[in-house]
Amino acid sequence: MDFTLILILFTLISGTLYILVKLFMKDLNDNAFVNFVASLFPILAFVLIFRSFIIEPYRIPSGSMIPNLVVGDFILVKKYEFGIRLPLSNLKIINNNSPKHGDVIVFQYPQDRKINYIKRVVALPGDYIEYIDKQIFINGQRYKLSGMPNNIISSFDLSDNELFIENNGSSKYMIMKNNSRDQSFSYKVPEKTYFVLGDNRDNSNDSRYWGPVPESHLIGKAFLIWMHLNPSGPYSLFDRIGKSID
Repeated sequence: MDFTLILILFTLISGTLYILVKLFMKDLNDNAFVNFVASLFPILAFVLIFRSFIIEPYRIPSGSMIPNLVVGDFILVKKYEFGIRLPLSNLKIINNNSPKHGDVIVFQYPQDRKINYIKRVVALPGDYIEYIDKQIFINGQRYKLSGMPNNIISSFDLSDNELFIENNGSSKYMIMKNNSRDQSFSYKVPEKTYFVLGDNRDNSNDSRYWGPVPESHLIGKAFLIWMHLNPSGPYSLFDRIGKSID
């Protein structure tokens, strides 16, 4: 069962008991269990509101965003960044910002809205995107690529991959490519949708395979790694805490 649904149900139950105890059935004060459940209502209500409308934690389950996000990273996501949305339905009730080129976003997977994905926005509604020789062109303008310093490259197990810094004109971030693989395409992004790619360009299930992300599927913008936990990975518990997500 979805955690948000569980949280809502527990909040409703504890809230109902809280109101009954405080206003209508004061004799329930003698019941320790009822009192305990009712006392949880302010805490549960705060957590529900905070997670639903302000900031929510997520865990990175795959390597599609390497080198910037790795398996085991726990990240924080601004839920209000792209508008205030109701929990469960994700219906937007208050407008706010729109995603920009280079934003790392969390969204509902277009083929199964019960699954959340995280990718980077590379093209906005109305953009014409071309992917030629492993390079992105947006409306005819090429995203610039530059090499990485050796000390950064040496900290990654690259195998057949290479690291680059991609510059879209407004932001810079690392990407990883496998030059033995080739893929070229061109696409006009429909209105109210966003074209997203993983930073691990040749090992990512993204808009190249299932199309753009509808605006109604947006959840929020990732901005910080707050914990890392992957016993089989190369990083310790504290190695990645506090890293911003560019």
